Amino acid sequence: MSIEVKNLSRRFGDFQALNDVSLRIESGELVALLGPSGCGKTTLLRIIAGLEQADSGSVLFGGEDTTHIGVRKRQVGFVFQHYALFKHMTVFENVAFGMRVKPRAERPTERAIRARVHELLNLVQLDWLADHYPSQLSGGQRHRIALARALAVEPRVLLLDEPFGALDAKVRKELRRWLRRLHDELHVASVFVTHDQEEALDVADRVVVMNAGRIEQVGTPRDVWEQPATPFVYGFLGDVNRVSGHAGGGLWRGAGLTLPAPQFSTADNLPATVFIRPHHIELDRAADPSSIPVRVSHAYISGSNARVELERLDYEATLEAEIPEPLFRTLKLNKGESLFARLNHARIFSTP
Repeated sequence: MSIEVKNLSRRFGDFQALNDVSLRIESGELVALLGPSGCGKTTLLRIIAGLEQADSGSVLFGGEDTTHIGVRKRQVGFVFQHYALFKHMTVFENVAFGMRVKPRAERPTERAIRARVHELLNLVQLDWLADHYPSQLSGGQRHRIALARALAVEPRVLLLDEPFGALDAKVRKELRRWLRRLHDELHVASVFVTHDQEEALDVADRVVVMNAGRIEQVGTPRDVWEQPATPFVYGFLGDVNRVSGHAGGGLWRGAGLTLPAPQFSTADNLPATVFIRPHHIELDRAADPSSIPVRVSHAYISGSNARVELERLDYEATLEAEIPEPLFRTLKLNKGESLFARLNHARIFSTP
């Protein structure tokens, strides 16, 4: 079952939450809506679910217009960040709830309900907790039960709003791997909201990067990471060094640097910014024509890499480099030491 939204707009008072948003999600796809707080991603998810109404635009499931169909009839499975499990019900009763409140004509038999609940609890690997209450579960277990409950009504699409946002980093990593495997088994169109770049890039088939109520870019995790379409996407997806300057005649100039910019061959002194990721800065003690002199102002190891803060010696500016930890130890970098930096894979965007 595909999901398609066409020209959705939604305003709350003076705040434009969505501004003419269009997007298609294919059946079996796992898509991440990624962006900062207030960018419109949760509003978009809630409109798809039928929990919010758009001011204009339409929502289609499998080509069928569901814009004015209530949330119940859309057959959507929805998982909230804070689980929303019923505290007074056991795990079994929580998962069974959606089936038991169906209209009598659609309600499964009690035998079918019990079989379905145990099937789902086995699917999320928690059947042994059927008689427990939510307060007796860990955060990760509650998330999995909430997902089982959402799946119990056999949804046409699955929507997850910051599903792992309240958990610690280790549990989040375990759960997102588990969600990826589970989704591959279920093969339904699934959309999840997150502000965590690593989570989106790790789990999703495609990433929808949103900002200020609009879609900035849609693509595979590799596409949006390696070929960011806008300065916002480049800056949001990880750390970045920015250097302001001007482009024209096929060159970019700024902060004492000159870089090739063939995309601006016809421009004339256009304001433009260079974006360089820390891991694309190469450090060496030997100079070459493309390197710039720098001094180490601070350095520290972070996991398998080392972060090196650099002061330029030829211009008043700072840079941050990221290098593999073994190289950091080989170089034996010390605070105040002078060396040379090469800026590789720089991307240049025109900026207002």
